[in-house]
Amino acid sequence: MSLEQSLLTTTAWFPVLESDEQERVLRDLHSTCYPPGAMIERKGELATSWLGVQEGLARISVGNPDGKLASLTGMPAGSWFGEGSLLKHEKRRYDVVALRATTILRMPEVTFNWLLDRSRPFNRYLLDQLNERAGQFIGRAESDRLLDPEARVARCLLELVNPVLLSRNTPKRLDITQEEIGYLARISRQRANQALRSLEDSKLISVEYGAVHILNMEGLAEYGQ
Repeated sequence: MSLEQSLLTTTAWFPVLESDEQERVLRDLHSTCYPPGAMIERKGELATSWLGVQEGLARISVGNPDGKLASLTGMPAGSWFGEGSLLKHEKRRYDVVALRATTILRMPEVTFNWLLDRSRPFNRYLLDQLNERAGQFIGRAESDRLLDPEARVARCLLELVNPVLLSRNTPKRLDITQEEIGYLARISRQRANQALRSLEDSKLISVEYGAVHILNMEGLAEYGQ
């Protein structure tokens, strides 16, 4: 699949652009492949591009000099992020790490700002995304303080199939390991396994090796409340 076909089928923002805007995006986007564990973006570095996950899975996290790490969210294929740092012209406030082999698309800041100045649909997309992301992080704060591991895993899975943040063709089958779920939900692999089995017993998901099938999105959302 070409980059143009990929953007047309996996994003909400690219299809609504004018043809000349699409041409510039395709000309200016560049991709980089990262192995598992590689640092994609580092906290404290100046943000110079808008980021998209073409393939793989990335983790956004923060840490301190003592080595304590807090996972903020996961970015599966189809995710676009990092607009906040560009809009505020600031340094990245988090690390982005590849949890598996991951391909990242980068839109240069100048192209991003050019679209902001030209495209009302692109601005609307960003507004919806920022609003959804704000709600997601409020939910994360609640999850860390109040919810049990089962509910935390439920919320983690919902984030990875969020129809607003993933834009189009939201998957109901997640290619994700229990270890990756543990990283993103901030619990051990063993506890993630127990939580997944509990959700499976409730007929909300189906678990297989290296994947999770979402069977009941509404039920999973209620479980995570």
